[in-house]
Amino acid sequence: MTSPTPENADPTTRAGTGALMAVTAMICVQLGLALSVGLFDRIGPLGTAAVRLGCAGVVLLLLTRPRPGHFSRSGLRACLLLGVVTGGLMVLFMLAVSRIPLGTASALEFLGPLVIALVGEKGRRKWWAVSAAAGVLLLTQPWHGGVDALGVVYALGAGACWAGYILLTQRVGDEVTGLRGLAVSMAVAALVAMLVAAPADLGRVTWPVLLIGLGLALLHPVLPFVLEFLALRRLTTSAFGILMSLEPGIALVIGFLALNQVPGYGPAVGVALVVAAGIGVTRTGGRDRLPGQPPTRNAVS
Repeated sequence: MTSPTPENADPTTRAGTGALMAVTAMICVQLGLALSVGLFDRIGPLGTAAVRLGCAGVVLLLLTRPRPGHFSRSGLRACLLLGVVTGGLMVLFMLAVSRIPLGTASALEFLGPLVIALVGEKGRRKWWAVSAAAGVLLLTQPWHGGVDALGVVYALGAGACWAGYILLTQRVGDEVTGLRGLAVSMAVAALVAMLVAAPADLGRVTWPVLLIGLGLALLHPVLPFVLEFLALRRLTTSAFGILMSLEPGIALVIGFLALNQVPGYGPAVGVALVVAAGIGVTRTGGRDRLPGQPPTRNAVS
Protein backbone atom coordinates (compact mmCIF):
# COMPACT_ATOMS: atom_id res chain seq x y z
CA MET A 1 0.00 0.00 0.00
CA THR A 2 1.38 3.41 -0.92
CA SER A 3 1.67 6.11 1.71
CA PRO A 4 -0.81 8.97 1.47
CA THR A 5 0.25 12.15 -0.31
CA PRO A 6 -0.29 15.56 1.31
CA GLU A 7 -3.33 16.05 -0.90
CA ASN A 8 -5.19 12.94 0.24
CA ALA A 9 -3.79 12.53 3.75
CA ASP A 10 -6.31 12.72 6.55
CA PRO A 11 -6.55 15.89 8.71
CA THR A 12 -4.65 14.29 11.61
CA THR A 13 -1.69 13.47 9.36
CA ARG A 14 -1.74 16.96 7.87
CA ALA A 15 -1.86 18.43 11.37
CA GLY A 16 1.17 16.41 12.45
CA THR A 17 3.16 17.44 9.38
CA GLY A 18 2.17 21.07 9.78
CA ALA A 19 3.08 21.01 13.48
CA LEU A 20 6.53 19.57 12.71
CA MET A 21 7.11 22.34 10.16
CA ALA A 22 6.00 24.99 12.66
CA VAL A 23 8.24 23.68 15.44
CA THR A 24 11.24 23.49 13.09
CA ALA A 25 10.55 27.07 12.05
CA MET A 26 10.53 28.20 15.69
CA ILE A 27 13.87 26.52 16.35
CA CYS A 28 15.35 28.31 13.33
CA VAL A 29 13.98 31.63 14.61
CA GLN A 30 15.59 31.18 18.03
CA LEU A 31 18.95 30.19 16.54
CA GLY A 32 18.75 33.10 14.13
CA LEU A 33 18.06 35.55 16.96
CA ALA A 34 20.95 34.17 19.02
CA LEU A 35 23.38 34.51 16.10
CA SER A 36 22.13 38.00 15.22
CA VAL A 37 23.30 39.55 18.48
CA GLY A 38 26.76 40.14 17.05
CA LEU A 39 25.35 42.46 14.37
CA PHE A 40 23.47 44.69 16.80
CA ASP A 41 26.65 46.52 17.82
CA ARG A 42 27.61 47.09 14.18
CA ILE A 43 24.38 48.23 12.51
CA GLY A 44 21.81 48.30 15.31
CA PRO A 45 18.71 46.13 15.71
CA LEU A 46 16.71 47.93 13.02
CA GLY A 47 19.63 47.81 10.59
CA THR A 48 19.99 44.10 11.30
CA ALA A 49 16.31 43.53 10.60
CA ALA A 50 16.52 45.52 7.35
CA VAL A 51 19.61 43.62 6.12
CA ARG A 52 18.11 40.23 6.96
CA LEU A 53 14.80 41.01 5.28
CA GLY A 54 16.56 42.53 2.27
CA CYS A 55 18.75 39.47 1.76
CA ALA A 56 15.76 37.18 2.27
CA GLY A 57 13.72 39.09 -0.29
CA VAL A 58 16.48 38.89 -2.91
CA VAL A 59 17.02 35.16 -2.32
CA LEU A 60 13.32 34.30 -2.64
CA LEU A 61 12.82 36.52 -5.69
CA LEU A 62 15.77 34.84 -7.45
CA LEU A 63 14.51 31.36 -6.55
CA THR A 64 10.87 31.85 -7.53
CA ARG A 65 11.08 34.57 -10.22
CA PRO A 66 7.46 35.70 -9.87
CA ARG A 67 5.68 37.29 -12.84
CA PRO A 68 2.54 39.46 -12.88
CA GLY A 69 0.64 36.64 -14.59
CA HIS A 70 1.21 34.40 -11.59
CA PHE A 71 -1.11 36.49 -9.41
CA SER A 72 -4.76 37.35 -9.36
CA ARG A 73 -5.66 40.85 -8.25
CA SER A 74 -6.80 39.66 -4.83
CA GLY A 75 -3.77 37.38 -4.47
CA LEU A 76 -1.35 40.21 -5.23
CA ARG A 77 -3.16 42.47 -2.77
CA ALA A 78 -2.83 39.81 -0.09
CA CYS A 79 0.91 39.48 -0.83
CA LEU A 80 1.44 43.22 -0.47
CA LEU A 81 -0.48 43.34 2.81
CA LEU A 82 1.46 40.33 4.09
CA GLY A 83 4.70 42.15 3.32
CA VAL A 84 3.60 45.23 5.24
CA VAL A 85 2.60 43.28 8.37
CA THR A 86 5.75 41.12 8.18
CA GLY A 87 7.96 44.20 8.08
CA GLY A 88 5.91 45.80 10.83
CA LEU A 89 6.19 42.68 12.98
CA MET A 90 9.99 42.63 12.89
CA VAL A 91 10.43 46.39 13.25
CA LEU A 92 7.93 46.85 16.09
CA PHE A 93 9.32 43.91 18.05
CA MET A 94 12.84 45.32 17.77
CA LEU A 95 11.57 48.67 19.05
CA ALA A 96 9.73 46.96 21.90
CA VAL A 97 12.73 45.03 23.20
CA SER A 98 14.79 48.23 23.13
CA ARG A 99 12.44 49.70 25.78
CA ILE A 100 11.00 46.79 27.82
CA PRO A 101 12.33 43.38 28.97
CA LEU A 102 12.37 40.66 26.35
CA GLY A 103 10.09 38.41 28.40
CA THR A 104 7.49 41.15 28.73
CA ALA A 105 7.65 41.97 25.03
CA SER A 106 7.33 38.29 24.10
CA ALA A 107 4.31 37.76 26.33
CA LEU A 108 2.54 40.80 24.89
CA GLU A 109 3.45 39.83 21.31
CA PHE A 110 2.01 36.34 21.77
CA LEU A 111 -1.37 37.86 22.51
CA GLY A 112 -1.86 38.19 18.73
CA PRO A 113 -1.74 34.47 17.86
CA LEU A 114 -3.55 33.53 21.04
CA VAL A 115 -6.42 35.89 20.32
CA ILE A 116 -6.83 34.18 16.95
CA ALA A 117 -6.88 30.81 18.68
CA LEU A 118 -9.43 31.93 21.27
CA VAL A 119 -11.73 33.64 18.79
CA GLY A 120 -11.43 31.10 15.99
CA GLU A 121 -12.34 27.96 17.89
CA LYS A 122 -14.95 26.73 20.31
CA GLY A 123 -15.44 23.84 22.65
CA ARG A 124 -12.46 21.64 23.54
CA ARG A 125 -10.02 23.40 21.21
CA LYS A 126 -10.52 26.69 23.04
CA TRP A 127 -9.28 25.04 26.25
CA TRP A 128 -5.98 24.32 24.51
CA ALA A 129 -5.68 28.05 23.80
CA VAL A 130 -6.37 28.84 27.47
CA SER A 131 -3.70 26.34 28.51
CA ALA A 132 -1.22 27.87 26.08
CA ALA A 133 -2.00 31.41 27.25
CA ALA A 134 -1.42 30.44 30.88
CA GLY A 135 1.84 28.72 29.91
CA VAL A 136 3.13 31.78 28.06
CA LEU A 137 2.40 33.99 31.08
CA LEU A 138 4.26 31.62 33.40
CA LEU A 139 7.19 31.40 30.98
CA THR A 140 7.63 35.11 30.40
CA GLN A 141 6.24 36.51 33.70
CA PRO A 142 5.52 40.01 32.37
CA TRP A 143 4.52 41.24 35.84
CA HIS A 144 8.17 41.46 36.90
CA GLY A 145 10.10 44.70 36.44
CA GLY A 146 9.09 48.17 35.33
CA VAL A 147 7.16 48.58 32.12
CA ASP A 148 7.65 51.40 29.62
CA ALA A 149 4.28 52.47 28.19
CA LEU A 150 5.61 53.09 24.68
CA GLY A 151 7.39 49.74 24.76
CA VAL A 152 4.09 48.07 25.61
CA VAL A 153 2.45 49.82 22.65
CA TYR A 154 5.22 48.59 20.34
CA ALA A 155 4.87 45.01 21.63
CA LEU A 156 1.08 45.06 21.24
CA GLY A 157 1.55 46.41 17.72
CA ALA A 158 3.91 43.51 16.99
CA GLY A 159 1.27 41.12 18.31
CA ALA A 160 -1.35 42.64 16.03
CA CYS A 161 1.04 42.30 13.09
CA TRP A 162 1.69 38.67 14.02
CA ALA A 163 -2.03 37.95 14.03
CA GLY A 164 -2.31 39.59 10.60
CA TYR A 165 0.73 37.61 9.43
CA ILE A 166 -0.93 34.31 10.34
CA LEU A 167 -4.20 35.16 8.60
CA LEU A 168 -2.59 36.63 5.50
CA THR A 169 0.03 33.86 5.14
CA GLN A 170 -2.73 31.28 4.95
CA ARG A 171 -4.66 33.40 2.46
CA VAL A 172 -1.59 33.88 0.25
CA GLY A 173 -0.84 30.17 0.43
CA ASP A 174 -4.40 29.42 -0.67
CA GLU A 175 -4.44 31.89 -3.58
CA VAL A 176 -0.86 31.86 -4.96
CA THR A 177 0.86 28.76 -6.30
CA GLY A 178 4.18 27.79 -4.76
CA LEU A 179 6.36 30.28 -2.87
CA ARG A 180 5.94 33.22 -5.25
CA GLY A 181 3.57 34.98 -2.88
CA LEU A 182 6.05 34.66 -0.03
CA ALA A 183 8.82 36.09 -2.23
CA VAL A 184 6.79 39.18 -3.11
CA SER A 185 5.72 39.72 0.50
CA MET A 186 9.32 39.37 1.72
CA ALA A 187 10.49 42.03 -0.74
CA VAL A 188 7.78 44.37 0.50
CA ALA A 189 8.74 43.64 4.12
CA ALA A 190 12.35 44.54 3.30
CA LEU A 191 11.24 47.89 1.87
CA VAL A 192 9.21 48.60 5.02
CA ALA A 193 12.18 47.80 7.27
CA MET A 194 14.57 49.89 5.18
CA LEU A 195 12.23 52.88 5.33
CA VAL A 196 12.15 52.64 9.13
CA ALA A 197 15.83 51.83 9.74
CA ALA A 198 18.00 54.88 10.33
CA PRO A 199 20.20 55.88 7.36
CA ALA A 200 23.14 55.84 9.77
CA ASP A 201 22.51 52.15 10.51
CA LEU A 202 22.33 51.16 6.85
CA GLY A 203 25.35 53.35 6.08
CA ARG A 204 27.46 51.11 8.33
CA VAL A 205 26.72 48.02 6.26
CA THR A 206 29.93 46.57 4.79
CA TRP A 207 30.49 43.58 2.53
CA PRO A 208 31.43 41.31 5.47
CA VAL A 209 28.31 42.45 7.33
CA LEU A 210 26.24 41.84 4.21
CA LEU A 211 27.58 38.30 3.86
CA ILE A 212 26.81 37.60 7.52
CA GLY A 213 23.36 39.05 6.98
CA LEU A 214 22.82 36.75 4.01
CA GLY A 215 23.68 33.70 6.10
CA LEU A 216 21.40 34.86 8.91
CA ALA A 217 18.63 35.58 6.41
CA LEU A 218 18.69 31.96 5.24
CA LEU A 219 18.34 30.76 8.84
CA HIS A 220 15.82 33.47 9.71
CA PRO A 221 13.57 34.54 8.05
CA VAL A 222 13.84 32.49 4.79
CA LEU A 223 13.70 28.93 6.18
CA PRO A 224 11.20 29.55 9.03
CA PHE A 225 8.91 31.69 6.88
CA VAL A 226 8.85 29.02 4.16
CA LEU A 227 8.10 26.36 6.76
CA GLU A 228 5.36 28.50 8.33
CA PHE A 229 3.93 29.18 4.88
CA LEU A 230 3.71 25.44 4.20
CA ALA A 231 2.45 24.68 7.72
CA LEU A 232 -0.47 27.07 7.28
CA ARG A 233 -1.55 25.10 4.23
CA ARG A 234 -2.05 22.13 6.56
CA LEU A 235 -3.20 23.72 9.84
CA THR A 236 -6.06 25.99 10.79
CA THR A 237 -5.03 29.51 11.81
CA SER A 238 -6.24 28.77 15.35
CA ALA A 239 -4.08 25.65 15.60
CA PHE A 240 -1.08 27.54 14.24
CA GLY A 241 -1.66 30.36 16.71
CA ILE A 242 -1.61 27.95 19.63
CA LEU A 243 1.51 26.18 18.33
CA MET A 244 3.34 29.52 18.26
CA SER A 245 3.02 29.51 22.04
CA LEU A 246 5.65 26.76 22.06
CA GLU A 247 8.31 29.29 21.03
CA PRO A 248 9.01 30.60 24.56
CA GLY A 249 9.42 27.00 25.68
CA ILE A 250 11.84 26.33 22.84
CA ALA A 251 13.78 29.45 23.79
CA LEU A 252 13.88 28.25 27.41
CA VAL A 253 15.28 24.86 26.37
CA ILE A 254 17.92 26.44 24.11
CA GLY A 255 18.90 28.78 26.95
CA PHE A 256 19.26 25.82 29.32
CA LEU A 257 21.34 23.73 26.90
CA ALA A 258 23.48 26.50 25.40
CA LEU A 259 23.68 29.08 28.20
CA ASN A 260 23.12 26.96 31.31
CA GLN A 261 20.07 29.03 32.28
CA VAL A 262 18.10 26.82 34.67
CA PRO A 263 14.37 27.66 34.66
CA GLY A 264 12.46 28.20 37.90
CA TYR A 265 9.30 26.41 38.96
CA GLY A 266 6.95 28.81 37.17
CA PRO A 267 8.65 28.59 33.75
CA ALA A 268 8.88 24.80 34.07
CA VAL A 269 5.12 24.59 34.62
CA GLY A 270 4.66 26.99 31.70
CA VAL A 271 6.62 24.67 29.41
CA ALA A 272 4.41 21.77 30.45
CA LEU A 273 1.25 23.77 29.71
CA VAL A 274 2.30 24.96 26.26
CA VAL A 275 3.63 21.51 25.29
CA ALA A 276 0.31 19.99 26.36
CA ALA A 277 -1.52 22.59 24.26
CA GLY A 278 0.75 21.86 21.30
CA ILE A 279 0.11 18.12 21.52
CA GLY A 280 -3.61 18.65 21.85
CA VAL A 281 -3.90 21.07 18.97
CA THR A 282 -1.94 18.88 16.54
CA ARG A 283 -4.62 16.20 17.00
CA THR A 284 -7.51 18.59 16.36
CA GLY A 285 -6.16 21.38 14.17
CA GLY A 286 -5.65 19.85 10.74
CA ARG A 287 -7.44 21.54 7.85
CA ASP A 288 -10.07 19.35 6.24
CA ARG A 289 -8.32 19.59 2.88
CA LEU A 290 -5.43 21.40 1.26
CA PRO A 291 -6.05 24.49 -0.89
CA GLY A 292 -7.31 23.46 -4.32
CA GLN A 293 -8.18 19.94 -3.19
CA PRO A 294 -11.81 18.99 -3.86
CA PRO A 295 -13.89 18.16 -0.78
CA THR A 296 -14.32 14.51 0.08
CA ARG A 297 -17.55 12.89 1.17
CA ASN A 298 -16.37 12.66 4.76
CA ALA A 299 -14.83 16.12 4.92
CA VAL A 300 -15.98 18.27 7.79
CA SER A 301 -17.91 21.32 6.67
